[in-house]
Amino acid sequence: MTGHVHSHHAQGQRGPRCLEVFARFSEYLDGELDEMDCRLIEEHIKDCAPCVEFLRSLRRSIEAAHAYSAQVEPAQPPPELESRLKQAWQEALRRRKSA
Repeated sequence: MTGHVHSHHAQGQRGPRCLEVFARFSEYLDGELDEMDCRLIEEHIKDCAPCVEFLRSLRRSIEAAHAYSAQVEPAQPPPELESRLKQAWQEALRRRKSA
């Protein structure tokens, strides 16, 4: 990440720095960033209301996802469908390798 340069922008609008910070929030919350990157994010969000709000929203979403548990086990797909999906996946991989 680059050094902290916070450009003031209209409330609710995101600057280019915000987009970089947004892209790293998940890693930040998961503790996957080094100390320097964490400090840069923390420095940016201390005076950036849109980023703070996005971070709060992301935290709530993660907490909700962790708290969610399905009441019903998902059904096994029919063997024919599973076979067709595997074939389609293999074909997609072959096309990707030859591209």
